[in-house]
Amino acid sequence: MHWESEAEPHRSRVLLATRSEGKLRELRPMFAAVGIDVIDLRAATIHASPHEDDLENALTFEENALAKARYFHRISGLPAVADDSGLEVAALGGAPGVHSKRWSSRTDLSGQALDDENNALLLRRLERASDRRARYVCAAAYCDGATELVERGESAGVITRTARGTGGFGYDPYFESTDLGRTFGEVPMEEKARVSHRARAFAKLLQRLTPRR
Repeated sequence: MHWESEAEPHRSRVLLATRSEGKLRELRPMFAAVGIDVIDLRAATIHASPHEDDLENALTFEENALAKARYFHRISGLPAVADDSGLEVAALGGAPGVHSKRWSSRTDLSGQALDDENNALLLRRLERASDRRARYVCAAAYCDGATELVERGESAGVITRTARGTGGFGYDPYFESTDLGRTFGEVPMEEKARVSHRARAFAKLLQRLTPRR
């Protein structure tokens, strides 16, 4: 592996390898700000495959992110970026961690319905907990076949007892950011992007992907 090599993706369009509209809304402005042309999976006509669910079977966010970036680079021929992210709760020993997306085991659900089930489980597990510290973690990975890069970002906070705000996605309405003093569900996307785990991970990655001027 060549994780430490620097890349020059400005020579080719970069594939944003996620099917999450929420993530795409956060990532597109970041890439645009540094002049990197991007395309998402829908625009690239890369249809969902059951095999994609098997890509997130590692024990770390970094390994999962890199597995996704490698896979989508291989099937598209484009430089690809992907991430794996989740919530780590202190009182739950770091759970749900890498299992955040499917923590409730409701494989029949997706989108907001799945988010609702995951959040309901979170509240049940923390019902008697006085320690509600948590952190969001994101690993952002890049792969173009010759170069592989991985960066990590974190954002600290606490889990609220009730939902606050309707913005964001996932656990956002229950995650009160230490930096902002509000939940990620209460703040505009631009404000969340200043301190979010995903923004921090991708900012580091983009710094390495952007040619020095």
